[in-house]
Amino acid sequence: MNKMLNKVPQITLIFWIIKILATTVGETVADFFSETLNFGLTGTSYVMGAILLVVLIIQFKCKKYIPAVFWLAVVLLSIVGTLISDNLVDNLGVSLATTSIIFGSALIVVFIAWYASEKTLSVDNINTSKKELFYWLAILFTFALGTSAGDLISESSGLGYAYAALLFAGIILLDFIAYKFLQLNAILSFWIAYILTRPLGASLGDLLSQPVKDGGLGIGTTVTSIVFLSVILILVIYLSIQKKNERTV
Repeated sequence: MNKMLNKVPQITLIFWIIKILATTVGETVADFFSETLNFGLTGTSYVMGAILLVVLIIQFKCKKYIPAVFWLAVVLLSIVGTLISDNLVDNLGVSLATTSIIFGSALIVVFIAWYASEKTLSVDNINTSKKELFYWLAILFTFALGTSAGDLISESSGLGYAYAALLFAGIILLDFIAYKFLQLNAILSFWIAYILTRPLGASLGDLLSQPVKDGGLGIGTTVTSIVFLSVILILVIYLSIQKKNERTV
């Protein structure tokens, strides 16, 4: 199989900031299209699924990490992951506990297949199409799992969006402390944080966008989506400029 340059970014603070912003956008944009624009869950799923397919084809054709393409794929996967969970729960009546188990099991299967093939789950060297396929499948299921688990804890448990966000942020902090000071395996720590940033972002998105009567701040999906997408765009432009400057040094 032909080797490529690493197709994913370095794991830096900016990586995690964009990741959390992207997961928040996944929640608010899905709600914006399905509810505010009245596309419905099914219509929104078709539109976003088609756009995601096109972007992933472009991403797979790239021979190296291109910030704009990569992060657009992440944002779209976040939206589609949310929609998959919402369709199962709202349209098919599957419980959040069940969908959490389904997506968690699917993610474990992807990890097992990935490890069996590559003997590692590291994202430091995604340089073949097979590795990239495992990577994006894992990302999709982390988003779907995070949506279901986040909704289960923040809504079904009655914990509320704000306390759910604090809970997930606290667990991520413990994960970081375990990695930094207790020698937790770096790859395991990464995937724990990656999975948990999804429900954290979902809880933040709902906290900002949902009406006050439902436990949110009432900012709305439109404003929340525009603000977060704008910040993502600014950071991706910065990363693109930085990468261009690195090539010219």
